[in-house]
Amino acid sequence: MEAIDIIDGKICAKQPLFAAHWKVWDHSEKSRLGTWGCSQPHRSKFPHGYMIANTQTQTDSHRKKERKHGVVSVLSVTDFNSSIAFQNAFISTSSGMEEKEGGSKRIGEDGGGNVNNSSKLSWIDLYLPGKARPYAHLARLDKPIGTWLLAWPCFWSIALAALPGNLPDIKMLTLFGCGALLLRGAGCTVNDLLDRDIDMKVERTKLRPIASGALKPFQGICFLGFQLLLGLGILLQLNNYSRVLGASSLLLVFSYPLMKRLTFWPQAYLGLTFNWGALLGWSAVRGSLDPAVVFPLYISGVFWTLVYDTIYAHQDKEDDLKVGVKSTALRFGDSTKEWVTGFGIACISSLALSGFHANIGWPFYASLAAASSQLAWQIYAVDLSCRADCNRKFVSNKWFGALIFSGILFGRLVS
Repeated sequence: MEAIDIIDGKICAKQPLFAAHWKVWDHSEKSRLGTWGCSQPHRSKFPHGYMIANTQTQTDSHRKKERKHGVVSVLSVTDFNSSIAFQNAFISTSSGMEEKEGGSKRIGEDGGGNVNNSSKLSWIDLYLPGKARPYAHLARLDKPIGTWLLAWPCFWSIALAALPGNLPDIKMLTLFGCGALLLRGAGCTVNDLLDRDIDMKVERTKLRPIASGALKPFQGICFLGFQLLLGLGILLQLNNYSRVLGASSLLLVFSYPLMKRLTFWPQAYLGLTFNWGALLGWSAVRGSLDPAVVFPLYISGVFWTLVYDTIYAHQDKEDDLKVGVKSTALRFGDSTKEWVTGFGIACISSLALSGFHANIGWPFYASLAAASSQLAWQIYAVDLSCRADCNRKFVSNKWFGALIFSGILFGRLVS
């Protein structure tokens, strides 16, 4: 048995596989749980924590044929550290291709064409040490969209606060970018700690580190303390007004995970939480708030969140019904597109009002028109019955944020 690479969800055998049959080798426990049809495997040549199990029993003639062509049938490959499973794959040493036995269905999709995210490996699984992986997954470091969605309102506000004809403060953009990464990770940790009983029952979330048992709750709490300590270091770089304003957002961060148990509008509460940077960015630059500019900006972010997170929530609506949690996706049902269209109009209108009070130049309104088209495309084109499409539209919101930021940037330069 020789080395196997698992890259981007594809199982590629780098050298011929000579095992007549194999059972289980658990690298995370460093113990042999089964037997191999050849000499013992070379542990160092396997990704940490992987095992190969349940291979097909083959006749001698079948084995000789497969050895000749470099193909071995494998029924399951599982990563115990991040609980990532690849089902019913063929490994081909000649081409590195895989396909579903008896058909053309791609690994990582269910029968309806929906993506099973648990079957994808990220850079975390490929490059980080085994002990660090669960913490990186807990902070969602391999899913930067959450950081972008948290950072864009901060960047909008910092750019709006710049003096006419000037670029935004680069130091503030850097600090708030790092802060968005840390606070988003801390929010995910809080969410997973409070929701671990729910996450275990939801298909999309059952493999998260705490829900799957890869981390104990106490380890999650310790990691949360570390994240908040780093966040405090960034907050202390700001003026006193912004320190108080930033610390007050923690109440929203810690209470948000409870909202899905109490109301059908947790997405609105997430909007209040995720867009706090629209207030904080301005105060970090100017030392106080200008309500005529920052309040419409903050409200626009809340409506934007209602759009993208309602679309996102449609991924889990069946599981949410089973476990008894609430969301706007369940509240709106078949009327979702009408509701999010209204939220989108309110978002664009609030952005226009904020720009008007900030006396910003015409490039802002040109970008606002482009962003309106992107948002309209999301709402019109999304297939709310397809988890994969809901996720694609959700992720596309990073471009909406970028369009608004570029409009504010160039609008300030020409104002």
